Amino acid sequence: MAGITQIITYEGDRDTFLWKHPAVDFATWSQLIVHESQEAIFFLNGQALDLFGPGRHTLDVPNIPLIHKILNKPTGNQTPFHCEVYFINKTEQPAIKWGTDSRIQYLEPTYRFPLHIGASGEMSLRVEDSRKLLVKITGTEKSFDHAGLVRIFRAFLQTRIKPYLARIMQEGKVSIFETDIHLGELSETLHTQLLGDFADYGLRLERFFVTTIAKPDGDRAYEKFKEIHLRQYADVAEAQIRQKVDVIEQQTQAQKMVIEAEALAEKRKREGFTYQQERSFDVAEKVAQNEAVGNYSNLGIGLGLMGGVAAGMGATVAGITSEALHPTATAPEQNPFATKVEKLKIMKNAGLLSAEEFEQEKKKLLDTL
Repeated sequence: MAGITQIITYEGDRDTFLWKHPAVDFATWSQLIVHESQEAIFFLNGQALDLFGPGRHTLDVPNIPLIHKILNKPTGNQTPFHCEVYFINKTEQPAIKWGTDSRIQYLEPTYRFPLHIGASGEMSLRVEDSRKLLVKITGTEKSFDHAGLVRIFRAFLQTRIKPYLARIMQEGKVSIFETDIHLGELSETLHTQLLGDFADYGLRLERFFVTTIAKPDGDRAYEKFKEIHLRQYADVAEAQIRQKVDVIEQQTQAQKMVIEAEALAEKRKREGFTYQQERSFDVAEKVAQNEAVGNYSNLGIGLGLMGGVAAGMGATVAGITSEALHPTATAPEQNPFATKVEKLKIMKNAGLLSAEEFEQEKKKLLDTL
């Protein structure tokens, strides 16, 4: 009421952007208290006049220059001010949700088919120009918070975000099937695009996030191209896995062969013979197992591979009888003793028996007669 000194302050929550003090007629010498991160603006007859920052202010005509120009100095300094005071919260307001109220028309850049998408996310705002905010947005509003801001800006956001988002996705060739990996890029680009739009209303868009791109699940065209998109990556992945498995199997087989070869080499080393000696032993063993060794035709290629065998037996290849060269001819009856001696000679010529060992084995045969 007029003539009563008042304390004008705001102790509300930090989620409120703007709050109008209920007192409209307060006397000279009333105390205006503005907290940190707040500003206060005087309105007179619908005009935004003086702005006060943090601190304690005595409301006297000389202390309010713009009012002083409009009003005559009151008689006895008791005339009340017929004006209003708005408190503006200058802190950053986070977690303000936004979303498109209708689908965005969008031409998918990868497969070139039209579809409709939606988008939503969060943003944070801060009042940068209190006077501009009050003049352009507030009007006769007594206060507004996050919900009020979203309500006021709903149409504004729809007309800005939808064309921006469609153009960014189109020009950036962002596939509808890969939007999740581009959310950060989309958020940064939209943030830059929207800075000037919010600045026109005295607001600073501190952060802007696209958290969800609503895909047209169930749409025939979308589902068809989704299957094609997933199939091509699945086929590539399957081929790559199969290739890796083949390489692993080849490496395993090669390693197995190396291990077997190393084990066999270690075995020969412990038994005291070389690979060449083992092969000679195998040949001699096969020949020795042939009970018809006395028939030269059954020696075959073995005679050539074991050079010197014919000489050790006192004969040459040229001296082989016609009966030996014709396996169909009837072979003469063999002497068991002579057969065993022939086996010993072959092993001696192959290097498997020394001369001394040969004589010892031959003596053993003679002792059996």
